[in-house]
Amino acid sequence: MRIVQHIVGRKVRLIMRPKHPNIVEFEVYGPYGLFSDPITRIGGEKCSYQVPTYEALKGVISSCYWKPTITWYVDKVRIMNRIQTEVKGIRPIRYNSYSNDLAYYTYLKDCRYQVQAHFEWNLNRPEMIHDRDENKHHNIAKRMIEKGGRRDIFLGTRECQAYVEPCKFGSGEGAYDDINELSFGVMYHGITYADEAYSKETEDMITVRFWRPIMKKGVIEFIRPEECIINKTIREMDKKHFVDKINFCGLKEFND
Repeated sequence: MRIVQHIVGRKVRLIMRPKHPNIVEFEVYGPYGLFSDPITRIGGEKCSYQVPTYEALKGVISSCYWKPTITWYVDKVRIMNRIQTEVKGIRPIRYNSYSNDLAYYTYLKDCRYQVQAHFEWNLNRPEMIHDRDENKHHNIAKRMIEKGGRRDIFLGTRECQAYVEPCKFGSGEGAYDDINELSFGVMYHGITYADEAYSKETEDMITVRFWRPIMKKGVIEFIRPEECIINKTIREMDKKHFVDKINFCGLKEFND
């Protein structure tokens, strides 16, 4: 365990982090991706961002391996294939009846990304202190990536099935390696749930975060959730509590 200072604006926060960086690197790819822009969903249709969101990539690594003891942080993503879209006619179910409606969804096509992420202890769960074995969690996470994940992998939405495998971040040629800088404007970053709160404002709340990503040489480096200055509180949320041998078996599962 090590204690570091993290500066956000004028505030200095002391953060307890694992002794080692616990970094994992993987490649995720699939024929389609849909990282919906919230603005386009108001009318019932969906249009994807040009690049994956922090929350979507966090969902990918969480599908590979997750425990309430840890919180995944996505460090950066590398865009490997050229950004291209495809529009599909979809017949979703209407909100006010069981009949179908007609909508057009704009998907990303031929997606492939290299991702680097790491985990830290979830300090909002003191009941998990006995499960804070970073060597155990790191090795299990790497094995699960090699196996293709514990749960289904998808890019943004369930219909966009994807695959994951280990890689060396930065290896191979990317479609945007020669592009010095490309900005994507204001973009959805992710959601802060009550069990991952990082401030008094986010405690027992659901908070949506936004940021302004910039791709440099094909790589987007993500800021941490607490560094997002554009936030929107949605509603209150009760944090789920885990009790050993009642609704959590992680301690016994690997330590016997």
